[in-house]
Amino acid sequence: MKIIGIIGAMPSELADIRKTLAGAAVKRYSGYDFYINTYEDKLIVNACCGIAKVNAAVCAQVMIDRFDVDAIINAGVAGGMDRNVKVCDIVVSSEVLPHDLELRFLDNYPPYNSIFKSDAKLIGCAVEVCSDFGINSHIGRIVSGEAFISSNEVKAQICEKFSPLAVDMESSAIGHCSFMNEIPYVSIRCISDNADDEGNMSFDEFEKIAAKRVAEVVLEMIKRL
Repeated sequence: MKIIGIIGAMPSELADIRKTLAGAAVKRYSGYDFYINTYEDKLIVNACCGIAKVNAAVCAQVMIDRFDVDAIINAGVAGGMDRNVKVCDIVVSSEVLPHDLELRFLDNYPPYNSIFKSDAKLIGCAVEVCSDFGINSHIGRIVSGEAFISSNEVKAQICEKFSPLAVDMESSAIGHCSFMNEIPYVSIRCISDNADDEGNMSFDEFEKIAAKRVAEVVLEMIKRL
């Protein structure tokens, strides 16, 4: 039986998934609650990792060690970083990396590099689902850091350096952990705000809508994997 892991940072990002996957068994390891269901002939393990990269990486490693997952999907919301990416669009990661790490220091220390490619099959499945659902989707780079971006100035600096489509606080860490363990990975992020001076207001308004959209896409992906 194929085992699929789903990781979200906040309870709201997993609420609609857990509503569909009702009656889960729950196992607690290293401070994380892992919800376990059989769904569409697959074993699904989902966990709320908490905000930021360390929490995300630890949760991902525990999930891999305890459940031997065949793939990890990082599901959640993100800030839009490209003018063509609108609120409530889906960004599917082509690759993930941190935006708050001085990358040049890592060049001589492979495999501890900093840009982690997403799995082509998972990317294709996500885009196909979005197309079938009539959801605008974009494939591209997602960057992560230890701050909620809500400043035009900071956004411009990140965009100039990394040219991302979206920014969050966990994708790069889960992608890094998946890479080190040779686990297929993708981040599916629905845009809740534009990571600018209006970011806080937009996030509060669209967070639940964006999380629900991600849940619909991820659950349909599971059926097709």
